[in-house]
Amino acid sequence: MPVKPELRIDWASHEAAKYACLNWHYAKAVPVGKLVKVGAWEGGKFIGVVIFGRGANNNMLKPFGLEQDDGCELVRIALTKHVTPVSKIIAFAIRFLKKSQAGLQLIVSYADPEQGHYGGIYQACNWIYTGPSDKAVKVFYKGKWSHKKTVDDAGVDQTNLPRKVVVGKHKYLMPLDKEMSAKITPLAKPYPKRVKQAMTGDQPAQRRSDTDPPAPIHA
Repeated sequence: MPVKPELRIDWASHEAAKYACLNWHYAKAVPVGKLVKVGAWEGGKFIGVVIFGRGANNNMLKPFGLEQDDGCELVRIALTKHVTPVSKIIAFAIRFLKKSQAGLQLIVSYADPEQGHYGGIYQACNWIYTGPSDKAVKVFYKGKWSHKKTVDDAGVDQTNLPRKVVVGKHKYLMPLDKEMSAKITPLAKPYPKRVKQAMTGDQPAQRRSDTDPPAPIHA
C-alpha cells in the first residue's frame, strides 16, 4: 500500500497565499481585508491555503451574541492537487487557528450555489447548516458581476450599471467551544444536496496543473 505523504500545517506568506488564490481558486483573487493565512504542505510540497478573515458583513456574528473579534469567516480554500482529503486539511487548519487565536468561538463560511457549490466539504467536517443567507444584489462592473456593497465601497456611481438579484449563499457554522456548540446546534437544518460536482479531493477544476513548478515551497 502506498505511503501517504505527511501533511504539515503552518503559516503561509502573503506571496504563497496570493499564488494559491490566483492559480488554484475559481475566483482568481485574494480576499480583501485583514486575513489569517494558513498553509498546507504534503511531503514538503506547498499545496495551498485555507484563509480566514472578518468577511464582508460587519454584523455576521451579532446574531450569536458575539463581537467581531470573537469569530471569523473561512473566506478561501485554494488547493492544488493533493492526497489528503480537503475535510482533513480544513480540520487541521482550524485546529492550528484555534491554538494561535485565543478567544475565538465561532467560524462562519458560505457555499455559493451560483458556482454550483452546496457545502459538501463543510458537511464532511460536520459543520452546522443554518439555511441560505438573504438574497443579494450584484452589479456588472469592470467586466464581471460584483456584490453591490463591493462596488459601493469603491465609490462607484451605479446609476447606469446592469444589476441582478441573486439567491442567498448556503450558510455553515463551526463552533469552537462547548458553549457556542450548545447555542447554535438548535439552529441546524438538513444539509442541502449536491446540484453538480463543485469540489473533489484534488479539485481538478481549481488547480492550475498537476505539478505547478512555480508554486512557493516555503511558508
